[in-house]
Amino acid sequence: MKKQTTPEKRQQFFNWNGLLIGILVLVLLNSLLAPYVGQSQIKDADYGTFITQLDKGKVSKVVVKDGYIYYDIPSVTKKATDKMSKTYNPFAQQQETQTYRTSEVNDPQLVARLLNAKAPTKTGKVEISKEVPQKSSPLVDFFVWWILPALIFWWIWRAGTNKMMKGGLGGGGGFLSVGKSGAKVYAEKEVKTRFADVAGQDEAKATLMELVDFLHNPKKYTALGARLPKGALLVGPPGTGKTLIARAVAGEAHVPFFSISGSEFVQMFVGMGAAKVRDLFRQAAEKAPCIIFIDEIDAIGKSRDSSMGNDEREQTLNQLLTEMDGFDATKGVVILAATNRPESLDKALLRPGRFDRRVIMELPDLEGRKAIFKVHLRHVKHEDIDLDAVGRATAGSSGADIANIVNEAALRAVRLGEKAVTTQDIEESVETVIAGEQKKGAVISPEEKKIISYHEIGHAMVAAMQTGTAPIQKITIVPRTSGALGYTMQVDAGEKHLMSKKEMLQQIATLTGGRAAEEVMCHTCTTGASNDIEKATQLARSMITTYGMSDRFGMVQLEQQRNRYLGGASSLTCSAETAKAIDDEVERIVREAHEKAVKIITDNQDKMNAAAAILLKKETITGKEFMEVIQK
Repeated sequence: MKKQTTPEKRQQFFNWNGLLIGILVLVLLNSLLAPYVGQSQIKDADYGTFITQLDKGKVSKVVVKDGYIYYDIPSVTKKATDKMSKTYNPFAQQQETQTYRTSEVNDPQLVARLLNAKAPTKTGKVEISKEVPQKSSPLVDFFVWWILPALIFWWIWRAGTNKMMKGGLGGGGGFLSVGKSGAKVYAEKEVKTRFADVAGQDEAKATLMELVDFLHNPKKYTALGARLPKGALLVGPPGTGKTLIARAVAGEAHVPFFSISGSEFVQMFVGMGAAKVRDLFRQAAEKAPCIIFIDEIDAIGKSRDSSMGNDEREQTLNQLLTEMDGFDATKGVVILAATNRPESLDKALLRPGRFDRRVIMELPDLEGRKAIFKVHLRHVKHEDIDLDAVGRATAGSSGADIANIVNEAALRAVRLGEKAVTTQDIEESVETVIAGEQKKGAVISPEEKKIISYHEIGHAMVAAMQTGTAPIQKITIVPRTSGALGYTMQVDAGEKHLMSKKEMLQQIATLTGGRAAEEVMCHTCTTGASNDIEKATQLARSMITTYGMSDRFGMVQLEQQRNRYLGGASSLTCSAETAKAIDDEVERIVREAHEKAVKIITDNQDKMNAAAAILLKKETITGKEFMEVIQK
């Protein structure tokens, strides 16, 4: 039986080899640099200067070596002083010598000159010597210049190969860690996140709790022949808690947690990403049961087609597919992956046997938002918060948005010197996150302020005079850092999952109410309606191309939506003639909604004047105050 080498022995072997190679390198450098040691103290001189100084009796020593003549000239004896008495001390004299170098010249009279010259030495003669160059052994030269460098490069190559193929010496980092996966490994006790820290995703927690229970009690499932799902794909918009819930699964299961981003597999050299995938699954197999979490898996899992054009990315994906097929699910290795773009993933990656489950994590509903507020308010000192009010005000917000809102509320409370966070702080922080901070120093002329006031009251008036629209929550003409000079906030009384054609037409009319108020009440139109026009046009186009609410086109899909969880970019799937007809239909819907808004404001000019006057005076009014004005 062949004896296996442990990682510790391999590490010790390479340590001794490294020490030996280091000593040989020092010997080589010493032999190469020895001739140059001390060269910086030698000054160059020409041959004529050397002969002149020799004839004057200034040269004390001459050495002929390697085609050069080295000669010493003692400097003038310096007088020294006694440090104690600071007086002249003749016995403290010191003598310095400067060495010069000149090229050796074929001078037949040089020897005679040296023998007859006088010198500042005890004997009065110049000390003469010549070093005969000694040729080193050819065997030594061959070893120093060929064998030793070859050994050094061989050792570097061998060490690098071992690191890439085996994932490091003894599992540790160090020299040439090219093949390491780079995943962050958290031990069982390091992950503190639990399911109690995740709110607003009850369905996702219920699905993943089954994986945790399987890891704790596998016999309960295997008794009926059930097997552990190999992987679960977490899909949803940014900020919905995909990474958080993956950590919660590891925290509840009390198993090691491997966390890595899909972009970390993408390398410059072909094959390096595949090596990282192999190393990741090798480490996971050694620490099973455990959980592997790959964030943003679409970085390596994009669908393979003729336009992919990236051999490194394709090889990494192929290796991931192979590893997910190859490992044994009974060992308790669960793969979790997160993405915002499930439509871009390769079909082979999504088939059962690789990612057996798809966990959808949508934006939280009203009850979910209230639960998320409770989780984040646990870490903030607060008074009784009206969760129903703040929950309704944050419709469409993700868990990350709510966390940011709570933090902004806490910062506002600190700025105002409050002892605890209040409901008003949270409501103001909602506006701060949506529209930016208030621009208290902005200077707006009275004429512009009047137009802005009528513009916002126009939105509120059209909304109030239609049945079934969301109630007005707040109207303000205080400018914000986002560029908004004012806004009208509407908040639905409850959670809505569907919107009818009538409601969409009413919303378009409300959006055009600002421009209609400018035209009717101020007899002008301004650039302040640009955002209203954009939203109204998009809503009208969606009615036609996506929701099938047009009498002309009916239930025909004319637009294809992409990246549903990342903004929902779309593109038309129709001919140029149909696209023109769509534009005409959009123009008709927006024009009719605008005409409706103009009529409502024309019929209620007295109420518009009264409400605008109050808004100009207070700058911010509530929906209740607005309704009291128009009801009178």
